Amino acid sequence: MKKKINTLKAPKALGTYSQAIGIANTVYLSGQIPIDPKTSELVVGKEEQIEQVFKNLRSVCEAANASLDDIVKLNIFLQDLAIFSSVNEIMKEYFKEPYPARSTIEVAKLPLNSLIEVEGIIVKEDSYSY
Repeated sequence: MKKKINTLKAPKALGTYSQAIGIANTVYLSGQIPIDPKTSELVVGKEEQIEQVFKNLRSVCEAANASLDDIVKLNIFLQDLAIFSSVNEIMKEYFKEPYPARSTIEVAKLPLNSLIEVEGIIVKEDSYSY
């Protein structure tokens, strides 16, 4: 049975989706954009947006009784691949080896005109409660 995962420490869903859905030993994390959950506003600045996305993703992981280390796959969407190196540098602050498998794709536009959106998949060895 799938279970909705939600936290006030990450931005509220902007549409008809959940922050994450867990089933058995897998959690599917919806895309996070750099909204500060305290203000519900998009943060300003390239590095600040990248940092906020990973903070939001970490908060959703914690709500699923997991951590960023449990993520096995990340999909990163960027409005401009010119910030790719900044993403890599900031990711080192949030992830350790072995890093998750990852795709990075340049897109024409993201919600609220953010520079970055990140979604992921968590897999735990055993089923766990959310």
